[in-house]
Amino acid sequence: MGGGGEVSNGINGEKWTVKIPQIKFTKLFINGQFQDSVSGKTFETIDPRTEEVIASVAEGDKEDVDLAVKAARHAFDHGPWPRSPGTERRRIMLKFADLIDEHLEELATLDAIDAANLYSLGKGLYIHNAAELIRYYAGAADKIHGETLKLSREMQGYTLAEPIGVVGHIVPWNFPTQMFVMKVGPALAAGCTMVLKPAEQTPLSALYYAHLAKLAGVPDGVINVVTGYGPTVGAAISSHMDIDMVSFTGSTETGHRIMQAAATSNLKPVSLELGGKSPFIVFDDADVDKVAPLALVACFYNQGQICVAGTRTFVQEGIYDKFVARLLEEVKTWVVGDPLDPNVNQGPQVDKKQYEKVLSWIDRGKKDGATLVVGGKAYDRKGYYIEPTIFTNVTDEMSIANQEIFGPVMSIMKFKTVEEVIERANKTKYGLAAGIMTNDLNIANTVSRSLKAGTIWINCYFGFDNDFPVGGYKMSGFGKDMGMDALNKYLQIKSIATPIYNSPWL
Repeated sequence: MGGGGEVSNGINGEKWTVKIPQIKFTKLFINGQFQDSVSGKTFETIDPRTEEVIASVAEGDKEDVDLAVKAARHAFDHGPWPRSPGTERRRIMLKFADLIDEHLEELATLDAIDAANLYSLGKGLYIHNAAELIRYYAGAADKIHGETLKLSREMQGYTLAEPIGVVGHIVPWNFPTQMFVMKVGPALAAGCTMVLKPAEQTPLSALYYAHLAKLAGVPDGVINVVTGYGPTVGAAISSHMDIDMVSFTGSTETGHRIMQAAATSNLKPVSLELGGKSPFIVFDDADVDKVAPLALVACFYNQGQICVAGTRTFVQEGIYDKFVARLLEEVKTWVVGDPLDPNVNQGPQVDKKQYEKVLSWIDRGKKDGATLVVGGKAYDRKGYYIEPTIFTNVTDEMSIANQEIFGPVMSIMKFKTVEEVIERANKTKYGLAAGIMTNDLNIANTVSRSLKAGTIWINCYFGFDNDFPVGGYKMSGFGKDMGMDALNKYLQIKSIATPIYNSPWL
């Protein structure tokens, strides 16, 4: 759990140096204080680059969730945060964002060693974007209002937009920083209090963000972070009678369990952003030299550990052979290695369990008859590194084409017509995202309107923005993150009517 420097030879003999920070925060954050779990238990968080222990972290349980919810409940029912003017919440959130920027390098390093997020992207993009998202919602905090209603009777009516209450956030491990701010930012702006469970694989940056929020002036009890496991901490949050709403990002299977727990407790609303098996559709008129590198990124970005990854690559038959050849050239330039190395494109999978799961899916693809054209193996080195893997001759019925792998595995499939690819792209239980590569506006419009997916990118991929809501159809869940849609889910509408003076209703 010490700090220090790390120097290593990068690609082409280049030197790079990244300072590994001292791990400062490993305890639960409840009511503004770091504290041990009630049981005193801890668990180890592992560096996926080296398979070595980074730190021992407090292991929360139901009793700790009860304490965190009690603090959040008191902060909501009696504390200043829900009652403060939006301008005050905005001021504190802007300070929070400034502190995130001030600690950019340390936060980027934590996510690199804990989640294998690329340090170069963390330092150059992720952490600053997180601060910008907090600023985005800070700007909305003083603009929350209801409506004046023109009623048909002799009454005046209006609505109030009020914070929904105590929120439970359960977030995944693939992008710890982004997931923290996507949940916390709009909930803070709305005036909610919250209990957040980070993934057990990646708890470190969430605890650091809780610390920064307190430094910024977020009152005690507003943000609580309970580290631990899904069947204990996650289940306790989902079923807790004093939590008013749950927001979850993760697997479809876990989403089912959260809905069941919410329904059988206090019928709390839930927002679920779940799994995906997104199509990346390339039409004959697309520029292969531009689209092939984009297809690679769409599938292998963050080791394929992103729910909207374009893992089903549909290519129209007229350019199929040319596209595959160009893709195989491009993958040769794809560098797998230490995520701290600025020259690396792909780091390790997040943990041993995920690593073994991805390898088992690759074996399944081979057994099902798909043609392995590149990759398919683990690297013979320490860490959970897997080669970027591409299959051709994949059919829609194969498991690698219809199950979420969450790893660097691409399935390439040939199609003939627009109608065919729409039908096949929609032939999945998921509906999270899709990419359409064409220069034909009619095709782009037709396909984008026909796909059953919540997010569509045309001639681009991963086109995220603060004002761009994301969320799924079908078993990819419901409810939106990002944009004003995310803010609205943390608000509830109260309707108020009063009779006009001398009205017969008096």
